[in-house]
Amino acid sequence: MSKKRGLSLEEKRERILQIFYESQDFFLLKELEKMGPKRGVITQSVKDVVQSLVDDDLVSKDKIGTSVYFWSLPSCAGNQLRNVRQKLESDLQSRKKRLSELVDQCNELKKGREESDEREKALAELKAIEMKYNELKEEMGQYADNDPAAFEAMKKAIEVAHGAANRWTDNIFTLRQWCSNNFPEAKEQLEQMYKEVGITDDFDYVELSPAIPLCAVGHQILEGNP
Repeated sequence: MSKKRGLSLEEKRERILQIFYESQDFFLLKELEKMGPKRGVITQSVKDVVQSLVDDDLVSKDKIGTSVYFWSLPSCAGNQLRNVRQKLESDLQSRKKRLSELVDQCNELKKGREESDEREKALAELKAIEMKYNELKEEMGQYADNDPAAFEAMKKAIEVAHGAANRWTDNIFTLRQWCSNNFPEAKEQLEQMYKEVGITDDFDYVELSPAIPLCAVGHQILEGNP
């Protein structure tokens, strides 16, 4: 014997709704869970089926005191279905109107764009111009490093970094002097510590080399001298 097929969700919903329609009464969830198996809906699935009906506004629920009651009348379902139908019809009319507007816009845009030799020639010229534009744009990107604005910004950034480096050099000299004044007996240990962190005898302020003019850089490149 083949195994009996279980009910689909829609079949379970219909059978639970019949409980409400036939009785036209109010029920607690536990009462529905007892009645469900008699209609072929197992107890464990009654809660989910009822909740799906509530979500679709086919079953109403309300809390009275500490209990939650569920009910549904055939007239309520009819009203709900009528409201759904009206909404769908309204949406359909809106979609039809929008479709008509889009068709009109499409037809309007087609005017003056009919296939012709002149149009094909103009499109070919446009494509050639776009390709040339992209080539020039790529070539300009190769010279970005020699851009005067970029060079000036780099020079200012170097000046800022130079000033910051020398401020820290000042701080280091000040700290060394303070340590020497306050811990003269630890001179050798301090000197060793300075060397370990890279502060050697030739440690001094950073001097900024004169900037090479941009035009001079350009001449060097043209002459093949890096």
